[in-house]
Amino acid sequence: MAGMSIVGDYFGSGKMFLPQVIKSARVMKKAVNYLTPFMEAEKEAAGGPDAGSGVQYNGTIVLATVKGDVHDIGKNIVGVVLGCNNYKVIDMGVMQSCQAIIDCCVREKADIVGLSGLITPSLDEMVFNAKQFTKSGIKIPLLIGGATTSKMHTAVKIDPYYKGNQSAYVLDASRAVVVVQKLLDPLN
Repeated sequence: MAGMSIVGDYFGSGKMFLPQVIKSARVMKKAVNYLTPFMEAEKEAAGGPDAGSGVQYNGTIVLATVKGDVHDIGKNIVGVVLGCNNYKVIDMGVMQSCQAIIDCCVREKADIVGLSGLITPSLDEMVFNAKQFTKSGIKIPLLIGGATTSKMHTAVKIDPYYKGNQSAYVLDASRAVVVVQKLLDPLN
């Protein structure tokens, strides 16, 4: 996880480029997939509260690339990073309708929902989603991420429509855990 933070810093400062970030994320995902059975066996042997099927996650997070967008590299990296930090991640994939995202959040009793998009029209789709989440009574924090998104866009275009709820812009995947921890902290 510390390595992915360094990758994020390097990418943000222009010392690494997207292909290198993708390769780093794939290596991390393979490492996690290799280690997961060992970690599960260790939990099982310890017989603790998170052993076996009663795994206790830090929270449940639904991730989706919004309708009209097929880019999911960043979202996939966010999912891996959060999964490595004991969050249950439900990755809905790409081209997800707002109603499908709402239904998944309700069904999975999500603690956080994350929207991703790369192309400019995705910005408007995220605003639409925020409006619909509010109308549907979704009252969980909303993560916003993707190449065309920004802290300013989230504050100016999304926050006003996600009334009474928190929304947060995630600069890059390496920052996702810190943002999620802050959003789920009851003392926040």
